[in-house]
Amino acid sequence: MKKKMIPASKSTFSTPWQMHEFFAGSGLVSYGLKEMFHCVWANDISTQKAAVYQANLNLKHFILGDIKDIQGKSLPKAHMSWASFPCQDLSLAGAMGGIHASRSGLVWEWLRILDELKEKPKILLLENVIGLLSTNHGNNYRAIHKAISERGYKCGAIVLNASLFVPQSRPRVFIIAVDKKSHIPSELTGKGPCWLHNSSAIELGNSLPNWIWWKTDRPSKRTVTLKDIVDPTVPFDKDNVLKLIPPKHIEKLNKFDFIYATGYRRTRNGKQQLEIRCDGTAGCLRTPEGGSSKQYLILKNKNEIHARLLTIRETARLMGAPDTYILPGSYNDGYKAMGDAVVMPVAKFIGERFLAKLAEAVY
Repeated sequence: MKKKMIPASKSTFSTPWQMHEFFAGSGLVSYGLKEMFHCVWANDISTQKAAVYQANLNLKHFILGDIKDIQGKSLPKAHMSWASFPCQDLSLAGAMGGIHASRSGLVWEWLRILDELKEKPKILLLENVIGLLSTNHGNNYRAIHKAISERGYKCGAIVLNASLFVPQSRPRVFIIAVDKKSHIPSELTGKGPCWLHNSSAIELGNSLPNWIWWKTDRPSKRTVTLKDIVDPTVPFDKDNVLKLIPPKHIEKLNKFDFIYATGYRRTRNGKQQLEIRCDGTAGCLRTPEGGSSKQYLILKNKNEIHARLLTIRETARLMGAPDTYILPGSYNDGYKAMGDAVVMPVAKFIGERFLAKLAEAVY
């Protein structure tokens, strides 16, 4: 695919550290890091996501096109490279083709470009689903860890659930890598696992060379609830799906006089069901492909129960995007842009706790 440059005005952000962003999507990473890192180059293949990125970040160096067409020697210098590579082949809900399959395997293109750079950044960040750590008995992660180590970096994986920051359950793994010759501040590392590591990360960390046990304090307790992201003016127009709620889930709803719940349609034993959660947290947002990929909002108010789909603005709020974040295009465009993104406060947390401090230490 021939790559195209998206025209834009000059970026208004001025920060000391520069970054590349691969698989940039709708821009929530760059938006979350904007006070710490200035993105000087970004790439994605999705026209819909590029439109969202462009509308909010005005980045003149956004390249729309296939990563396979990118040549590393053409990129400007950067202190960090961020890559949220495709997750379909690593997701526990997907085909699990593995790290060498056609979609998740695009991470190897990112590594190729890294090899072609005139000067490699001293900091790398890779983001993906937590299946990266556990699928294929951990060998998908081991392959990436080995490749990063061979390029002169040491790294470690941490797991963060977006539910720490927003009312959405969205666990993700973040691999933070640093040039082996660089000094890492002692406050950022420990001698063993902490709350940032799940069982798969602990097993990998105990067996791999050049592993870093990243550490930081837990964030403050989240105050935003599911109720806070709901637009009360939007009508409930999908009550026809209520008949799909299984009896056990109806029992959960009936324990409350008033509650907002969320749910997805699933097929169980050949029958379609609307499975809901009543814990005040939405399920993980997805891209809109397929009939069961859009999330429903359920309202129970005394004896009445109603249903509708989440609005695009509500999905953006679940991703931590401010209401000023522009979402051009159709409903499906916006849903895809948000459902396939990195939660903005998570990116900001990693930037503040790790990436900015690393940049100050290694440069």
